[in-house]
Amino acid sequence: MQTHEGLYSDSSPGSRLSPAQRHRSESPRPAKQETKAMKPKGYSIQACQRSGRSQTPSRDSFYPPHRVRLPPAPQPRPSHHTSGFRSAHPGVLPALGTGNCGREPWSGSHGCPVVLRAVGHGCGPAGPMLQRALCLDPSSGLLKVRDRSFQLRQNLYLVGFGKAVLGMAAAAEELLGQHLVQGVISVPKGIRAAMEHAGKQEMLLKPHSRVQVFEGAEDNLPDRDALRAAVAIRQLAEGLTADDLLLVLISGGGSALLPAPIPPVTLEEKQTLTKLLAARGANIQELNTIRKALSQLKGGGLAQAAYPAQVVSLILSDVVGDPVEVIASGPTVASVHSVQDCLHILNHYGLRAALPRSVKTVLAQSDSDPHGPHSCGHVLNVIIGSNALALAEAQRQAEALGYRAVVLSAAIQGDVKSVARFYGLLTRVAGAHLTPPVTRASVEEEAQLWELAAELHLPDLQLKEALEAVVEAGGPVCLLAGGEPTVQLQGSGKGGRNQELALRVGAELGQRPLGPLEVLFLSGGTDGQDGPTEAAGAWVVPELASQAAAEGLDVAAFLSRNDSHTFFRCFRGGAHLLHTGLTGTNVMDAHLLFLRPR
Repeated sequence: MQTHEGLYSDSSPGSRLSPAQRHRSESPRPAKQETKAMKPKGYSIQACQRSGRSQTPSRDSFYPPHRVRLPPAPQPRPSHHTSGFRSAHPGVLPALGTGNCGREPWSGSHGCPVVLRAVGHGCGPAGPMLQRALCLDPSSGLLKVRDRSFQLRQNLYLVGFGKAVLGMAAAAEELLGQHLVQGVISVPKGIRAAMEHAGKQEMLLKPHSRVQVFEGAEDNLPDRDALRAAVAIRQLAEGLTADDLLLVLISGGGSALLPAPIPPVTLEEKQTLTKLLAARGANIQELNTIRKALSQLKGGGLAQAAYPAQVVSLILSDVVGDPVEVIASGPTVASVHSVQDCLHILNHYGLRAALPRSVKTVLAQSDSDPHGPHSCGHVLNVIIGSNALALAEAQRQAEALGYRAVVLSAAIQGDVKSVARFYGLLTRVAGAHLTPPVTRASVEEEAQLWELAAELHLPDLQLKEALEAVVEAGGPVCLLAGGEPTVQLQGSGKGGRNQELALRVGAELGQRPLGPLEVLFLSGGTDGQDGPTEAAGAWVVPELASQAAAEGLDVAAFLSRNDSHTFFRCFRGGAHLLHTGLTGTNVMDAHLLFLRPR
C-alpha cells in the first residue's frame, strides 16, 4: 500500500484528527516522494510465437508508454503518384503520443496528435477545469460554485476517488489550501510515479500536503488497497459537523477506487459478481445499480455519511449522457433504484440463483429498510468535464490540420460488434460520397447504416449532418465520436474495448475494396489505459487483415479469444498500439475516422 504521507499520514482510526481539532500544534511532516517510475511490461515474444508469427520484433519496435519520439520535420507535399494521405498529412495518426511517432508513415510533421491535444485541452488536465468551477474571494473567504456560495474559515475537507483525482486535488489545494483541514483521495496504483516521470508536476500534491493519498485498484479492479482508502474516506466524512464543507472530487474509475461492501458481503464476493455481470454484457448503468445496492458509500452513501455537513461534488463524467447518479456509482446522489431493479438485472443475466448468501442477505435488508431512500438535499453536484468537451477540442485540432471535422455522437454505446459494423458501413457510405459516382451497392449500404444506427439507440447522433458535410468537403474528412461500447467476453485473451473495437473495425474495412480512398480508424481511452493493458487503444487501416495474414496472424482467431492486445503487440512490433501512459483524466473513449480521396 502506498500513501502520500503529509500531515495526516496514518489512516488508522485512532490517528485521524477530528474536524473539531482545527488548531494544530505540530508542523506538517515532509511527504515521502515517489521516485521509482512505473516499469512497463515487456513485449511477449512467446505470445507472438504461439499466435503463429514467425518473426521476432527488434528492440526498437516498441517503447515504454511514457516515452515519445519526436516527429520528424514537415515533409514536402508528395507528387500525384505518392500516397497523399500518408505523406501530405502524416499527422493524421492521432496516436495519443505513441512511442512509434516518427517511425510509421502515418505519424509525423503535425507534432502533437489530435487526440492527445484533446486530452490536454478539451478534457484535461483536470486542474484547470476544477479551477474554472470554483471562485474564491481571498479577502472574505467566500467560495462560489455555480450559483451557490459557501463561507470558508478553516472548515474545508476534501475526499476524492478516480483516475483524474490526483490532478484535481492538487489544483484544489493550490486554490483553497489555506482553508483545507484534511483530505483523503484514492487514485490508481502507480499514478504518482507516472506523473513524476512524465514531468507533470502540476498533477502532483506538494510535499507538505494535507491530503493523504492512497494508491490502489491495480488494473482498474477493486482491491484491498482501495478498500483501505474507502475506509479512510468514510471515517473522515462521518466525523464532519454542520459547520463543515466537504469537497468531493469524482472521476471515471471512481467505483473501483471506492469499494465499501455492506457486511456480510466481502470485497471478493462483490468483485466476482461484478465480473460475471460484465462478462455477460451488462452495461455501466446495470453494473452500477448492483454496486450501489451492495455498497456503504455508493448510491448517496458518502453524502449520508457526511451529513449534516454541506457537500460540493465536482465531477468528471465518464458515462454517456453525464448522469451524476451513474458516474462512479453516484456516491453523492441518492439512488433511485430498488431491490426489484437489482433482481431484474440478476435474472436477466441468469445470475440470481448463483448469488452468495451474503448478497441475498443485504438485498433482503435493503428491501425492508423502514427509512426508505435517502435524500441528498445538502449536496451540490457539478459536472466540470465530459466526453463532449473532449470531442469539441479534437474537432478543433483536426480542423487546424486541414480536415473537415464533424462530431457524430458523444453517446456511442452498445455491443462492440455492432459498433464496429456501424463504423465499417459509415466508412463505405461516406467514402462513396467522397469518391463518386454513388453506386447501387452504396445506396443499399446507406440504408443499412441508418437501420443499424436506429438499433444502437444513439440519442445525439448527427449522421445526416455528417454525410452532408462529407459531400460538401470533397476532400479530407475527420468524423469524430465518443462513448463506451461493451464487450461480451467469449475467450480468455487480453485486451480492452478500444483495442477490440479497432481490431473489429479493421476486419470490417478489409472485407472488400474501398476504391480510391485512404482510411484510418482510431479508438483510444482518454485515461490512457484500455482495460488491464498499458495501451490507450489502437489504430487500423483497411489493409490490416491482409498485412496481418502475411505475418502469420489470424485476426478472426484473436477476436474469438478477445485477445486484441496480444494481436496488436505482435502485429508490426506493436506499431499500431497507442501509448500515452496515465493521462490524469478520464472522460470515456474517443473514436476518430479519417477519410481522404486518393
